[in-house]
Amino acid sequence: MIDYQKIILTFYQLIKLFAVADDFKLRIMQASSPIAKPYPKTLESSTGHHVRIAYFIMVHHKPEVFKEMFQKIYTRDQFYLIHIDRKAKPEFIEEIQIYIVQFPNVYILDSLNIVSGGFNMVQAELNAMEFLLNVSKEWDYFINLSGEDYPLKSQNIIRQFLSVNKDRNYLFYYDQKFYRPDTLKRIQNYFTELTHVISSFIHKRAFMNDVIPFIGGKWFIFTRETCVFLTNNTSVMDFEDYYLHTFLPAESFFQTVLMNTSFSDIIINDDKRAVLEKSIFQNTQDTSTYIESLQSGNQLFIRKVNGKTDENIRKYIEESFHLPLPYVDEIERELKRDKDQNN
Repeated sequence: MIDYQKIILTFYQLIKLFAVADDFKLRIMQASSPIAKPYPKTLESSTGHHVRIAYFIMVHHKPEVFKEMFQKIYTRDQFYLIHIDRKAKPEFIEEIQIYIVQFPNVYILDSLNIVSGGFNMVQAELNAMEFLLNVSKEWDYFINLSGEDYPLKSQNIIRQFLSVNKDRNYLFYYDQKFYRPDTLKRIQNYFTELTHVISSFIHKRAFMNDVIPFIGGKWFIFTRETCVFLTNNTSVMDFEDYYLHTFLPAESFFQTVLMNTSFSDIIINDDKRAVLEKSIFQNTQDTSTYIESLQSGNQLFIRKVNGKTDENIRKYIEESFHLPLPYVDEIERELKRDKDQNN
């Protein structure tokens, strides 16, 4: 039986390895796969000297949702790395591979088996940083996304924002012992990641010496220098060894590493994501209030957008996509947040 997935992946890798002319690559793609036609709206960047972004996108289902998002963030002068969960259905893997083969600056990362609550999500992100650092020296920021994220602003606006606020990292963080003591069992117990689940057999252990544990969320925007540190500094390996056997390390690993180093000085306590949760929408007024919060904020992406998202919210996103971000004093807001937390 012919293994079409291997054929497609091999073909994809050959295109990446050989710097052949664009018209020659196009003829090969059209001959081997009639549906792999060049996407007609690939964007030329008009951002001038603005920063370049390396995107890392983790997907496992809903290919059409991923494609809609990808078309909004794609430009020819940036870098894109896709991770397809090893557990994804074969037809999904094939569809994504056929789709992205037409883009010369898009790559596929070797698949890991992503277990909910396990370390492999962190490992995939570390692998992605290392991969993209080796791909090019021409990017400045690393942004992780899921296949159901969506940009609130155009790439020009996002890149302009990161250019103005250059050399800062963006992720949520909280002192885990002080603000989230209910979650300490995630790091004070020894967990083992199995093929599909986290083992229920756990035991207590001491936390790392002279390290303050932090917790936050899975999503972040990191500078290139931060990615170099995370993938090359030997001290990070101690954190990897410990967090390998914690629960939900994707919500605490990067926070704990960076907040216990000099990188703590350049972190903005904000991951630049708005979140859509069904529980917050009970009526039309809730939807209007949510849209008002989007208008006044400077979030760059929104999580969990799909075909079921409220039409008014989708309409607002499309209508405001090219409108400039409102000015927000990040330092003042962070000081106010710290004051509110301490009261």
